[in-house]
Amino acid sequence: MLYNKFYITTPIFYINAEPHIGHAYTVIAADILARYHRIRGDKTFFLTGVDEHGEKIERKAIGQKQTPQKFADRISAEFQLTWDELNISNDFFIRTTDKKHKKAVQNILQYLYDKGDIYLGKYKGLYCRECEQYKNKKDLVNGKCPEHQIVPEKIEEECYMFKMSKYQNKLLKLIKTDKVKIRPLERKNEILNFYKDGLKDISFSRKNVKWGIQLPWDKSQTVYVWADAFLNYLTGLAWDGNFEKVPEMWPADLHLMSKDILRVHSTIWLAMLLALDLPLPKQLFSHGFFLINGQKMSKSIGNVIAPKDLVKKYKIDGARYLLISATPFGHDGDVSWKKFDEKYNADLANGLGNLLARSVALMDKMRLKGIKMQVKDENFQFSIFNFQSIFNNQFSISKNEFKMSRIWETYKKKFISIELDKIIDLINQQQRFLDSFITATKPWELIKNKDEKVGIIMYNVLERLRQITWMILPFMPDTAEKIWESLGINIVKEKEKKFSEAIKWGGLNPRSKIKKSKPLFPRI
Repeated sequence: MLYNKFYITTPIFYINAEPHIGHAYTVIAADILARYHRIRGDKTFFLTGVDEHGEKIERKAIGQKQTPQKFADRISAEFQLTWDELNISNDFFIRTTDKKHKKAVQNILQYLYDKGDIYLGKYKGLYCRECEQYKNKKDLVNGKCPEHQIVPEKIEEECYMFKMSKYQNKLLKLIKTDKVKIRPLERKNEILNFYKDGLKDISFSRKNVKWGIQLPWDKSQTVYVWADAFLNYLTGLAWDGNFEKVPEMWPADLHLMSKDILRVHSTIWLAMLLALDLPLPKQLFSHGFFLINGQKMSKSIGNVIAPKDLVKKYKIDGARYLLISATPFGHDGDVSWKKFDEKYNADLANGLGNLLARSVALMDKMRLKGIKMQVKDENFQFSIFNFQSIFNNQFSISKNEFKMSRIWETYKKKFISIELDKIIDLINQQQRFLDSFITATKPWELIKNKDEKVGIIMYNVLERLRQITWMILPFMPDTAEKIWESLGINIVKEKEKKFSEAIKWGGLNPRSKIKKSKPLFPRI
């Protein structure tokens, strides 16, 4: 059977503290993309999880008088609970303390050691214990790690090195030619600029870190936490290191991450895959940071907002919407409780929620007057009034651009380019159009006069709302079902439709029993 596949990953999140909205932002974005591809009928696998090894976790556990494993169990459970609270639809949640993952990592690294791509050496450099990364001097700002505002330590130790330099030229060519796409483009340019200095061999083990996976050929050393973590993208597909049975879903179609870890993915991880003779991921996409007062949100700095607090105030879909629409996707953006409140009221309570309530109220008045909906082509919307004279000041595009077939073309293109904020803008534009259409046609007056034309007008309103709801579905799945329920649509049957069928005009049964529901988004 032929099908399109879509394998998407988030990074596995470091468990030195509970999840914050930066983590939630990545996972919600991945969830939206995964849900969209499932709706389209693609065979989809969505992987997320946690990174549980390393010196920092060991120190954190000791500080809390716990074993590293108990500490890892507790924080891992917090992440899984938070993803459940945010209605995340991941297919698997991987933990690097899983026995199968640890065994697979040992098998894979043994292969690289036997191949000669890992060798015993000595590493000397500047090491940030918070990042658990070696730093170049030019990475520092005033001699400090820019992420954690601490001075890296000078470390020299015997360890096993990975021949990353061996793959410099091949990787550079693959990135330049977009054989491995790095997006946004400014991030690609940053990575290409980094490559100008050349890749150096990198430490792949630590001698004095006990909380980690032991090297199979030298139990006095543990696997460097990044090498361990990267392999989750393969072990999360149940791969055990058997090169004769590479997972069907590999390679990843999209590795989604924040920009601070793009460099290690674009160098260490890609070099590892070349060394393993495995296909490289098709795209690495990095989004920006949430800023508070111009400063990156960070567990180390302490200026975090917990996802559960957002859910408590705005409910699940409200929290999902506010996070994913807070900033242009791929770029930094400032957030605050005040901004969240304003956007919630403007876009959700007064926007989508009000549109549904307004439409249902009009249908109630029609029912009382005995007027029924009538199916008519969507061109009717543009034939009963002068589109330009009414909408010219609000919408800069022509009426043809408002036809649903054109809107769907744009919607699909924006998903390909991963412009999630632009998709939300498109949806909100449709909501504003319908509000303006209702105001322009004044169906309440037509109902009062028992003008049968209102049945066509309201069918056009509700059918467009049904299609807008399909657009909303990946972003706010619970809200989408509530809207369909209000429109008298059988949710199970609607979701069983093929995507191509669902987006055709005329999917709403004109005899649907429209019904009132609780406000979608009570005003804050």
